[in-house]
Amino acid sequence: MQHYAQEKQPKTKNKENKVTMLSAFKTIIWPRRNIVFVGLILIIIGRLASLVLPWKSKALLDTVIPNKDMSALTELLIFVGVALLVQAITSFFLTKVLSVQAQYLISELRAKVQKKVLSLPISFFDNTKSGALVSRIMSDVEGVRNLIGTGLVQLVGGTLTAIVSTVMLIRINPWMTLFVFLPVILFGIVALKAFKYIRPIFRARGKINAEVKGRLTETLAGVRVIKGFNAEEQENKIFEKGVDQLFQNVKKSLIATALMSSSSTFLLGLASVGIMGIGGYFMIEGSMTTGEFLSFTLFLGLMIAPIVQMSNIGSQLTEALAGLDRTEELMNLVPEEEMKNRTETLGDIKGHLEFKNVSFAYEEDKNVLHNINLNVEAGKVIALVGSSGSGKSTMAGLAATFLTPTSGTVSIDGVDLSTVKLSSYRKNLGVVLQDEFLFEGTIRQNIMFPRPNATEAEVQAAVTAGYVNEFTDRFEDGLDTLIGERGVKLSGGQRQRISIARAILANPKIIILDEATSNLDTESEALIQKSLNKLIKDRTTIIIAHRLSTIKKADQILVIENGEIAERGDHDALIATEGRYHDLYTYQAKI
Repeated sequence: MQHYAQEKQPKTKNKENKVTMLSAFKTIIWPRRNIVFVGLILIIIGRLASLVLPWKSKALLDTVIPNKDMSALTELLIFVGVALLVQAITSFFLTKVLSVQAQYLISELRAKVQKKVLSLPISFFDNTKSGALVSRIMSDVEGVRNLIGTGLVQLVGGTLTAIVSTVMLIRINPWMTLFVFLPVILFGIVALKAFKYIRPIFRARGKINAEVKGRLTETLAGVRVIKGFNAEEQENKIFEKGVDQLFQNVKKSLIATALMSSSSTFLLGLASVGIMGIGGYFMIEGSMTTGEFLSFTLFLGLMIAPIVQMSNIGSQLTEALAGLDRTEELMNLVPEEEMKNRTETLGDIKGHLEFKNVSFAYEEDKNVLHNINLNVEAGKVIALVGSSGSGKSTMAGLAATFLTPTSGTVSIDGVDLSTVKLSSYRKNLGVVLQDEFLFEGTIRQNIMFPRPNATEAEVQAAVTAGYVNEFTDRFEDGLDTLIGERGVKLSGGQRQRISIARAILANPKIIILDEATSNLDTESEALIQKSLNKLIKDRTTIIIAHRLSTIKKADQILVIENGEIAERGDHDALIATEGRYHDLYTYQAKI
């Protein structure tokens, strides 16, 4: 059933996904305003403490040293020392409070995005690489640490420090301060242009990163196929191309940030040279003391440092917003449970399944099913046979609600499935696929997957019914044997029996079996056929089968050809008509 593609690709709730600083403030910062407020208080205290050294340096050179006042020197050193201690303590608690909160926010967002992703229809997964989704869940949200963490608060604190320092500079010498402002304004213009240029680069980087990780995940999962076809070099070239695209993107952002950094170094360095000249002139003229010049220089450093730092913080915030843009794209997709008209909630169901004039197309005006009518009474077994691509898996996908009809209705107990809340239906559904997926872990964990709280007696009953104990009794750890990723340490027959035991433990009302015995040897097939007979007892069952010997006892067999029901009836009736089913069955009997 690899063709399942859900009703339609999910749509976003709105077209504009670009996250602004204001929207980020409303959704991320404001709900955590208490923590951010504490951070602001700490940084204000810390930055005010950092102003003590340049403030007292004037008194040191102009008053304390000329007067040779040792007691004043002691007081000054104690005052500055306490200020430095306060600065260190506030810096520690600032990092502790905000960085921890930022990491908590990241974990919260990851869980939220993963929950959203799992709520999306299967079509989304059919069109998106799993590795790309992993990247979007794990990497895209990391930038928010710069919003709630030290990044944003440092931006505010740096602004405060720059403002206070500017006031002090004006008090010391307004003309020198005016000269400083010219290169600072030029730097601000360059920085704003650079941020506007960088954001799309960061946004594209997330996409490229996701594509590269997606391909890498596929490569590692398909390593046996790659080695089997000696295709390592081909995969290496594809990966090299992807990482080169990533490199080119990073290079662009590095050049932009380097331009900002170089601009700040040159322009602010130019200001420093000018200050040396102007300050030297004023001191020679006698209108400025040595203490005032030192104090001005130190305050100038305190004003310039946050401005330079703001360029780095600005890059971090730009990267954070770009990541949130991509996260917002995911969060705006409509979950399959919220798709329009899904308002009915099913209670206990009997399992009466009906198709009425059902047609379905994966692409517009290209139907793969044509006007299907089918009535499956509760507890009955229906088998779908036919050539590959005839529409069997599509019919099963419609019954499983992985697809929604293009026209007509599929109903359960008379209720149109397109109006049903999917969770209320799927809790009554069990699926056993040809290539059944097992999770890394133990055999027991895989069997208990649909019912983690099942009792040991219920687990053992499922194990026995699925004939899993036939091979686990030979394992040293029994049901607690580790099976590797996707059950790689087990044979196809063993994996299939585990999947059947899992379905038995789930105890569904409706079962869909897709080629459940096609990959098995004769001995395994015989055992699995026994377990399947126990699984489908008193349950509405749809079986897709190529091995027609496994469906002889089905209540109704449908021969699907070109998206239509070519023949229907039980085994004996279809054999008697000597039509398509008769030809298929007699051909297989000869093999």
